Amino acid sequence: MLRRPLGNTGATVSAIGLGCMGMSEFYGPGDERQSLETLATALEQGIDFLDTADMYGVGHNEELLGRFLKGRRERVVLATKFGIVRNAGDPGTRRIDNSPQYIRQACDASLRRLGIETIDLYYIHRRDPAVPIEDAVGAMAALVKAGKVRYLGLSEVAPQTLRRAHAVHPITAIQSEYSLWTRGPERQMLATCRELGVTFVAYSPLGRAFLTGTVKSEGAFAPGDFRRGNPRFQGDALQSNLRLVEGLEDFAKRRGATSGQIALAWLLAKHSNVVPIPGTKRPRYVIENAAAAGMALSSEEIGVLDRLFEPAAVAGDRYAPGAMTHIESA
Repeated sequence: MLRRPLGNTGATVSAIGLGCMGMSEFYGPGDERQSLETLATALEQGIDFLDTADMYGVGHNEELLGRFLKGRRERVVLATKFGIVRNAGDPGTRRIDNSPQYIRQACDASLRRLGIETIDLYYIHRRDPAVPIEDAVGAMAALVKAGKVRYLGLSEVAPQTLRRAHAVHPITAIQSEYSLWTRGPERQMLATCRELGVTFVAYSPLGRAFLTGTVKSEGAFAPGDFRRGNPRFQGDALQSNLRLVEGLEDFAKRRGATSGQIALAWLLAKHSNVVPIPGTKRPRYVIENAAAAGMALSSEEIGVLDRLFEPAAVAGDRYAPGAMTHIESA
């Protein structure tokens, strides 16, 4: 497996990571045995960069990772996040909290659930504009000093927020959605990350499975799958976006690859500081995704894909309106 630097830390991670959210919720029911098998398969494939958050399954995902990490801790670079607060009794209700007191509490709770002493990469999951980013990062820096966290990250923030945060304490990674059909980071954030020596971690690099060509209709989603309420997967937007994926499928067939592999190879070929973290709960998809790290795309092929997925051609917002309010525009 190809490896890439993790910011300016001197550490490296697998060029493709694994997003673990779907093992607990959001994409239909999970299967713990299968999830643990998927995690083991990831390590076998050379994928050692695992991504979770305290809000995934209201703590369940971290507990699952904690069970997996026993006897394997030194083989894994583990990232988790805080800031989206949910209540186990009413998980649909959420609030954003970046207060220093909450950050300390959230870190300790994550460490307990994960069963570890130190989190490798700790992100603010969503920013609370009521709390100055300097105060939040200052509290996170105290966790680094205490040995509870190694490196700091931010998720779904604007470039100016990254600059302010980086002035307080080095930021190692930015995590935001980035894929063929979500190109917003290309406006400013990717250049800012290169300038500051920050790794860009691309979540949903397969467009929540849409870019794999496996989603053909709104009826494809199981009960509880959040894509049922996602604007890109509904009505006319879905039909318009399906035409884009047909072009990707044709491209992939000519290359003798899957659509998902081409989507991942495109990210890796365009940027040396981008690490995609496709999520899956099935071992066979981990193997398929890992193979993308060995694929090369020419500059001409990258241009073809760029033009196929021109941002103006993609229909629908990437989240429902309520969720979009917590994302800073790039």
